[in-house]
Amino acid sequence: MPLWSRHMARLQRGEERLGFPITDKHLLEREAKQLCVGVERGIVKIILTRGSGGRGYRPPTASQPRRILGLHPWPEYPPAWYRNGVRVRVCETRLSRQPRLAGIKHLNRLEQVLARDEWDDPEIAEGLMFDDLGNLICGTQSNLFVLHGNDLLTPDLSQSGVAGVMRELVLASAAGLGLIARQVRLRVEDLENADGLFLTNAVWGVCPVSQVAEVAFDLDRLSGIPFSHRLITETFFQ
Repeated sequence: MPLWSRHMARLQRGEERLGFPITDKHLLEREAKQLCVGVERGIVKIILTRGSGGRGYRPPTASQPRRILGLHPWPEYPPAWYRNGVRVRVCETRLSRQPRLAGIKHLNRLEQVLARDEWDDPEIAEGLMFDDLGNLICGTQSNLFVLHGNDLLTPDLSQSGVAGVMRELVLASAAGLGLIARQVRLRVEDLENADGLFLTNAVWGVCPVSQVAEVAFDLDRLSGIPFSHRLITETFFQ
């Protein structure tokens, strides 16, 4: 199961942040593997809840967390996405800033739902989201990387957004590829001046961006960076 240890580490960070009892990760792994018996390729989705607590917002004093595991078919994304890049738009819906929730993958994704409902053009693969101060944060379901020379920049997620496991892998691998990875505040003008962009998530892997709104990018600048082949084939699917 690709990146399992990174997924479990992020899950535990979320449990600690939200005050959940820590789940037995070996149990989760056994349950996930049992679910996947006979399946060559698919997506396992794991949901943890605090459990039942009655009315009101106060968490129960003795939580009995509930585990929900589901197996879904692997989506076949167009090969042209990785060859020619994807078109991306800028969303009108803004992300709230909440440091206590920033970085973790919790279930409150209403802002992303509203943002994704802004377009139905199948030629647009993703929408970029900014916070209320105009800082670029992420896509509706992805993280973003901006290439400026040898600097590989990704948005600072200390106030909002989800720190994806593929994002984490790219940050950890950048130095070995001759790039200087930095987590910074990015604005829309940083996109306009970029040498190249790409999106990441645990299902897409690494996907180049050919156009954001009316700004087009030369994919040749990304062609010399072996992210798509090295990270996806050699690391992601090992």
